[in-house]
Amino acid sequence: MADSADTPPQRKIIHIDMDAFFASVEQRDDPTLRGKPVAVGGSRARGVVAAASYEARAFGVRSAMPSVTALRRCPDLVFVPPRFEAYRAVSAQIRAIFEDYTDLVEPLSLDEAYLDVTEDRHGLGSARAIAEQIRARIKAETQLTASAGVSYNKFIAKLASDQNKPDGLCVIAPRHGAAFVASLPVKRFHGVGPVTARRMAALGIETGADLRERPLAFLHAHFGSYGDYLYGAARGVDHRPVRSERPSKSVGAERTFETDLSAPADLHAALDRVGEAAWVRIDRHSARGRTVTLKLRFSDFRTITRARSLSAVVDRDAFFAIGHALLDAHLPLPLGVRLLGLTLSGMVEGDSEAVQATLPL
Repeated sequence: MADSADTPPQRKIIHIDMDAFFASVEQRDDPTLRGKPVAVGGSRARGVVAAASYEARAFGVRSAMPSVTALRRCPDLVFVPPRFEAYRAVSAQIRAIFEDYTDLVEPLSLDEAYLDVTEDRHGLGSARAIAEQIRARIKAETQLTASAGVSYNKFIAKLASDQNKPDGLCVIAPRHGAAFVASLPVKRFHGVGPVTARRMAALGIETGADLRERPLAFLHAHFGSYGDYLYGAARGVDHRPVRSERPSKSVGAERTFETDLSAPADLHAALDRVGEAAWVRIDRHSARGRTVTLKLRFSDFRTITRARSLSAVVDRDAFFAIGHALLDAHLPLPLGVRLLGLTLSGMVEGDSEAVQATLPL
């Protein structure tokens, strides 16, 4: 048996998530916006909401929502154009605070990150105390609020950070992890998007407890290799370490349609909306790449991807132009389209961390 001194300590993970980050920066910098429903993004017909204040969220306004839909839900919604340089500056302030407590910081975007604080650098005594001090410093130095989840792994820490939003703290100890996961709807699990949640619901899986009842073979049969992650998650198990350097892969967006699209005009209009959501994500990460990829899933679930590469795709117009050209090259399509996606990859060296992600609408 290995000596207990050789056993690594239980990880202590904090997930910090800024509260309505973009909109909160705008309300901080413009006092006339405080207390009002605010959306960061474009208000034009094909605009997309990049972020919404909590006042706007009360009306059902959400990020990645078409601006016209947001205005129908909240006629008094105030649109402000995004100021990514301002958001990046605040993000840098926050990152500096994190790095005072640990070198193991894994940013997910400008407004959230994982921290491994297993080593108590300042002798504060607990991960809870570290999270409380970090939140207090963020508020003092940026006048913004952050929510934090504290637990023994990344999966549960991220769930916990959303538990008491906004301006909240939630700590889930190892002995409570499995029960906490069992109590939650699976649609809250990181990585379970609307489409997967609907598939799970059709299989009778609504909560973490429902998921835990399914054997691994069942999950493999219905979700492939993703079943391994789901099996562990349902039991509060996640062995992924916090990685301070994350490889740049791809950034994009995709949308599944309630009704299949086939008319060229409808497809191009849908591509505009998906492209706008993707570019918000790309700009948020300061990502610049070489390859634009169009993804089409047909009504029979067959999926194709088509890509084009340049020396660098440096602006929104080039990104959109390539996407539309890739679509035009395959019109007319043989079947209706149920999903459309647009992604930037082949990241140019020197970019900030760009996470591999799709942004469902």
